[in-house]
Amino acid sequence: MSRFIRHCRGALRALLISTLLAGSAAAADKVLLVVSSEGRDQGKTRPGFEMDEFAQAYLIFRDNGWQIDVASPAGGAVQADKYDPKETFNARLLEDAQAQRLLQQTLATAQARAADYAAVYVIGGKGAMFDLAQDKALATLIAAVYQHGGVVAAVCHGPAALVDVRLADGSALVAGRRLTGFSNEEEALFGKRWSGSYRFQLEDALRERGARWSEAALMLPHVVADGRLLTGQNPYSTAALTEAVITVRGRKPAARESWRDEATMALVQRLLAGEDAAARSELAANLARYHVELIGMLGYYQLKAATDDAAVRNALAIMQLALPHMPQPQLTLGLAEAELRLGRKQRARELIDSVLASHPDMAEAKQLLARIDG
Repeated sequence: MSRFIRHCRGALRALLISTLLAGSAAAADKVLLVVSSEGRDQGKTRPGFEMDEFAQAYLIFRDNGWQIDVASPAGGAVQADKYDPKETFNARLLEDAQAQRLLQQTLATAQARAADYAAVYVIGGKGAMFDLAQDKALATLIAAVYQHGGVVAAVCHGPAALVDVRLADGSALVAGRRLTGFSNEEEALFGKRWSGSYRFQLEDALRERGARWSEAALMLPHVVADGRLLTGQNPYSTAALTEAVITVRGRKPAARESWRDEATMALVQRLLAGEDAAARSELAANLARYHVELIGMLGYYQLKAATDDAAVRNALAIMQLALPHMPQPQLTLGLAEAELRLGRKQRARELIDSVLASHPDMAEAKQLLARIDG
């Protein structure tokens, strides 16, 4: 009888331990994706969240076996800003019935329990600068997830939700921590319609609270990990940030093929690292694999933001990568502008003349030519 009792006690102990471990494993594999409730009319009358960011994060977590909940300040259905439904990750998300249900029935952040999650991941979009930036329930939730050993991650404008997070000792979560987010430089070019209404500028607010700010060149992918606090600078940082969360939890992200925009940015980074000939050959041989228009626009906007010759040269190299496959007069004028800023007036004139040969009435070309002559 005593042997039977000892056996039962042992079996009960083993069952209890396995149950606890199972519960721990379930918690370790669950993430809360947080999105803005602000969106209206695809961002026309009120900005919301970025579907590209949500889709990429959701799919990577799903494909790695994580359980996913979605929350927003108001709860219920949420609206993303305008996006391309044909982009591979968005098309996959639109076919995912569970993802669509989660977006139609988001949890209110005040209802989410920190103990349920191994990670909280804040999706960006300009709406985050309005409701996520002042959601006290979300700030409390983020602090609790972090203090029980979870991961806190935010991308693009998502770090707005970190600005007012205070830990139990009263200190700011971001104080003394390395992080990134949508930069002042990026905001100046892409946030003009709404940025004047923000409660704060994201980069400024994080710096003021003691964050050790880090950023890459305009719109290039950039992820910063400081322990269990992980941030991504812009939409093109989403995939790498999501896989960094999985890695921090002690898992190896599942192998996958890079998405088109992700591969495009990696190609640009190779170009800027000195592999210009290889990058040009790769693009020419695999045009369908890359987003040529994105390359051209990236170079064009980096030129607008450039404050020194090195940045101008980088912008020029990026535009030159796109030009053979993107014969647009605006891109050629961008090249001319870069050449002029580098003091190469003759090359700038040649580029402008090539535009005027096919577009003789183009005002921008005439204005740039007048600058050279003046």
